[in-house]
Amino acid sequence: MATHSELRDFWERRLEGDWTESGVGYRALGRPFNTWMYRVREEVFLREVAGLRPRGADVLDVGSGTGFYVRLWDRLGASAVTGSDMTEAAVERLRERFPEHRFVRQDASELDAFEDGSFDAVSCMDMLFHITDDERYTAAFREFARVLRPGGLLVVSENCLRRPEQRGEHQVNRTLAWIAGTADKAGFDIVRRVPMLVLMNAQVDAALPWRKAWGGVLRAATVTAPTGWLAGAALYPLERRLVRGRKESPTTELVALRLRERA
Repeated sequence: MATHSELRDFWERRLEGDWTESGVGYRALGRPFNTWMYRVREEVFLREVAGLRPRGADVLDVGSGTGFYVRLWDRLGASAVTGSDMTEAAVERLRERFPEHRFVRQDASELDAFEDGSFDAVSCMDMLFHITDDERYTAAFREFARVLRPGGLLVVSENCLRRPEQRGEHQVNRTLAWIAGTADKAGFDIVRRVPMLVLMNAQVDAALPWRKAWGGVLRAATVTAPTGWLAGAALYPLERRLVRGRKESPTTELVALRLRERA
């Protein structure tokens, strides 16, 4: 398993060379397919967060990447959005793309640029499973709780496995029980958990035969940019129905949490 510094260098190189949906997404499936995938993510995020966010919220987006969720917070009417990323490659480009917002280079587990209780909402999307060190993962939740005001909203995406956890060099898919326990210890209650994707991502919480078979189908369908675009376009309407019609997903889910009032 890669060390924290190795992970930081990995993402620095990756985002420096590919600052697009595929750079921050499922790179093996190519940019055209990832573009369709992010359309589904966008719809789920806007639908779910719209009814939970504080009005005129001051927001911190952790792991901003290309700024995809910064743009969505703007659409939701946030009064101010601050972004952070562990890579200089992302921060420099984010400052150019969104000159009206503040961006700083910060690791999710060390948000020391921000004072206690600075934000009404925090988002950390599509990156928690890339924290391979459990202590740093736990520290990230403590930092989210520290920088939020009591009653604040935390929105994350995670894989929330019912099956045993899966550990790789650059990604750890943790169990729902472990994630929920970590959030609880940091002072959060889960208030909403819904599928963010169903078929358009790796089936990490499915039986191994299906996981391998569907992964092979996706890779074959996206072997070229044109076929990847067609595969995404074909799956998109089905995926939109699936994320609305299912309570759980074999892949990424959106999880909304509230910070409990301090005693």
